[in-house]
Amino acid sequence: MTAAPSAILLDLVERRARRRGGRAGRHITLIAGIAILGIVAAASLAAPLITHYNPDTLDPLRPLAPPFSSGHILGTDEFGRDIFARILYGGRIDLLIAFGATGVTLVAGTAIGLVSGYFGGWVDAVLMRIVDLFFAFPFFVLVIAIVAMLGPSIFNMFVAIWLTSWISYARITRGHTIILKGREYVLAAKALGYRHHRVMLRHILPNVVSFVLIFAMVDAVGNVLLGAALGFLGLGAKPPSPEWGAMISDGQNYILSSWWLSTLPGLAIVVVGVGFSLLGDGLADLLRVGD
Repeated sequence: MTAAPSAILLDLVERRARRRGGRAGRHITLIAGIAILGIVAAASLAAPLITHYNPDTLDPLRPLAPPFSSGHILGTDEFGRDIFARILYGGRIDLLIAFGATGVTLVAGTAIGLVSGYFGGWVDAVLMRIVDLFFAFPFFVLVIAIVAMLGPSIFNMFVAIWLTSWISYARITRGHTIILKGREYVLAAKALGYRHHRVMLRHILPNVVSFVLIFAMVDAVGNVLLGAALGFLGLGAKPPSPEWGAMISDGQNYILSSWWLSTLPGLAIVVVGVGFSLLGDGLADLLRVGD
């Protein structure tokens, strides 16, 4: 008779331990993503404290110095510019693309999708036809066309991303809003006479924002790669800006003899991409979107 309570107590302890282990596992992914992005952001912002080299300073006496050369831990490029300094300062541009471009499209696309899905009717029809119009063109080709028309620069690249990337957020938000506006708590809020903006912002948006935030992490990685691709094509940051994609483009002619010119900026892009991917996975587990 005394063994049964002990077995029950032991089973409860084991279940609680498994729950804690599961939560810890989910948090590890989230913490790892935050840590990676935090380290990259801190290193980029503190670049003047980490290295005394200016990313644009030329040194004709030491071109193409290999990594771990005296005074240049990651070597120099064809103009003698320090690669480590250029990667650190270039992180400011690429992280700005990730957070700045993604943040604007997230807010704008979510707002449009929320309005479209909530009101329906002709409002939804007009907004969705605009979305369909953008989806009719290949995304990357459309971005290149906009940047080429406006002229190559970082700001024009931002404009191109803002004009094209909001449509995915709008479609995601609209789909979930259409489902949620038929739920009992939303119908009750309407029956109580709450204004439309209160119903949307306080009863629907909190249940949609988790899906949008997780997609934003994926989109941020895509925007970093897009910025690097435009920089590689000469449509992004103008020389001598230390943007990672432009650095890869500059080093392609030396890939066999001076591999570090393109490889090291490419690794920086990979690290940022892994950070955002881990952050997105951690958020998905934390918010239990799939449950």
